[in-house]
Amino acid sequence: MSIDHHNLAQRLREAYHDGPVAPLRDGLSPDDADGAYAVQSINTHYWMSEGRRIIGRKIGLTSESVQKQLSVAQPDYGVLFQDRLIENGGMLDLRSVLQPKVEAEIALVLGKSLDQLNTTMVDVMGATEYVLPALEIVDSRITDWQITLADTIADNASSAFFVLGSEPRALADLDLRTCGMVTEINGRVASVGAGAACLGHPLNAAAWLARTLTMQGEPLRAGDIILTGALGPMSTLLPGMQVRASIGGVGSVSLVVSAAPDR
Repeated sequence: MSIDHHNLAQRLREAYHDGPVAPLRDGLSPDDADGAYAVQSINTHYWMSEGRRIIGRKIGLTSESVQKQLSVAQPDYGVLFQDRLIENGGMLDLRSVLQPKVEAEIALVLGKSLDQLNTTMVDVMGATEYVLPALEIVDSRITDWQITLADTIADNASSAFFVLGSEPRALADLDLRTCGMVTEINGRVASVGAGAACLGHPLNAAAWLARTLTMQGEPLRAGDIILTGALGPMSTLLPGMQVRASIGGVGSVSLVVSAAPDR
């Protein structure tokens, strides 16, 4: 059976304003990563043709428990668009998302390109200009988050918005593996974790991404932002929430959720 990747891509694009769609299993088998990335690429090029600008990449599926849940052995990735960046302390407009969740991450900002097929953690360290705490607002265009590996990859790795902290930190001063993370919602602890939860080390996740993208002829470049993956469990976002994540040595980052939208 021939797979119509363009039809699947259009279905996901329309979900942004029409509401979530059923899982894409009529067009993609649950483990069809290649087909799913083809769908993601179609939409990436579509949005770029509409004037949107890529400023980095996000890494997903860095948690061992989530990988086991989806029966995969490696992470996935999506693109970060400039118009999805919310300023630190800013507001998420619920009218722009469907079923959002939030997770705390470490963001790397590159000062040099990473374009070698054998990129290592040491290479990532040398290329990183600075580090920031981040909140990623993940969202799914798939009904009730009933996702397989193929669903989330095709859906830009379930990406939505992201927030970066305001005070850059030098990587040399940090131990990203052992740093602790606490996310509070309305002043109460909602999630805890550590750098080691992100593929063993956030720099390990970034090195995987660099190798993968170089292999595909789209290497990471100086200035790119990398969201390296969740440091702990994600939390569902509801109207009026105030979210704050603190990461040891890295700093804090916050977000306010708008009131319930009129729909």
